[in-house]
Amino acid sequence: MTMAGQSDLPLAGLVVVDMSQFLSGPYCSLRLLDLGARVIKIERPDGGDLSRRLYLSDTEIGGDSTIFHAINRGKESFAVDLKNPGDLAALRDLLGKADVLIQNFRPGVIERLGLDYETVRALNPRIVYASISGYGEEGPWVSRPGQDLLAQARSGVMWLSGDEGQGPVPFGLAVADMLAGAAAAQGILAALVRRGITGTGAHVETSLLEALVDLQFEVLTTYLNDGRRLPRRPSFRGAHAYLSAPYGVYPASDGYLAIAMTPIGKLADLLGLGKELAPYRDEPASWFTARDEIKMIIARRIATRTVDAWLAVLEPADIWCAKVLNWPELLENDGFRVLDMLQTVEREDNVSILTTRSPLRVDGKRTKVERAAPRIGEHGGDILAELGYTRADIDRLAESKVLRL
Repeated sequence: MTMAGQSDLPLAGLVVVDMSQFLSGPYCSLRLLDLGARVIKIERPDGGDLSRRLYLSDTEIGGDSTIFHAINRGKESFAVDLKNPGDLAALRDLLGKADVLIQNFRPGVIERLGLDYETVRALNPRIVYASISGYGEEGPWVSRPGQDLLAQARSGVMWLSGDEGQGPVPFGLAVADMLAGAAAAQGILAALVRRGITGTGAHVETSLLEALVDLQFEVLTTYLNDGRRLPRRPSFRGAHAYLSAPYGVYPASDGYLAIAMTPIGKLADLLGLGKELAPYRDEPASWFTARDEIKMIIARRIATRTVDAWLAVLEPADIWCAKVLNWPELLENDGFRVLDMLQTVEREDNVSILTTRSPLRVDGKRTKVERAAPRIGEHGGDILAELGYTRADIDRLAESKVLRL
């Protein structure tokens, strides 16, 4: 079974069993779904995935949070009581026919359930089994909550952001969850390629912390090979601890202008700051050592005109700059519209939600999903029938609330 109209996608025909919840694992399976895989979401009969109640706002659609809909669109739901032997037997039957399993339980939990990699591999030697944790499988942090903000705090990225003296600045996104999910998806795809050659599966493992350390590979490598000297974050308009002026974001009279790597001399001429920036224009070392002073001079000048007025001066001269957009401005911009990154997904109970589409294009086409996130256990009966269960078997399991009939 594949998504309607998606049979030509690279992962068409593959079955992904997603035992994860919240964000990291479901984000991983969403990426696989957008590449054509069928994703069967395993949920508790009594409440389902905890992210169904993870509200970013007071908006609820069809009884569930917007974040649940966004990250679980197009998936199927199979409700399983992991403490019920009959339900576990049905899940094992499903895993015996699956191509991929994703789980993000705390270390030790999946073993207690009897669904660890070695056990599942005995059922299905071809399965690609992906585990996402907070901090790996050993060490002093293993038992700590693997939560995005806490992983940011431990990884260094929170310390790295913001102005000197400002204190740690967390990302405004669940960046650890999303990056770990993306890393797991990459590992799964590589393991599927190898399986196509050898016929055997693999165990892919990553964690929130590992994904955030990898995110910092550029700056961490500099630190490790530069006498382990910590960089000093800018004290003014900070944007990158290692990059020199003018790199930063500056307030104009009606908004904000981002300016990336640019020779100070060239920028000084265009901004009419030849005199003020003269001591620095031919001294590249000063662009870092006097970073804050240079940026203060530039900031005072940028504040005198509108963003569009400065863009009209800077862009024709090939200065790397951009207006800082909020969401309404992004959505109204032709640069966004041409990408066709939004889609409406729907469900039979009058659920309709506008959400994003896959960031990938395959053979020039971007995946389009029409179905919204599932109700808890919505597809249980169909999945059991596919596995060869009789009507009597299905009715028996329905009594334990595996199915939502």
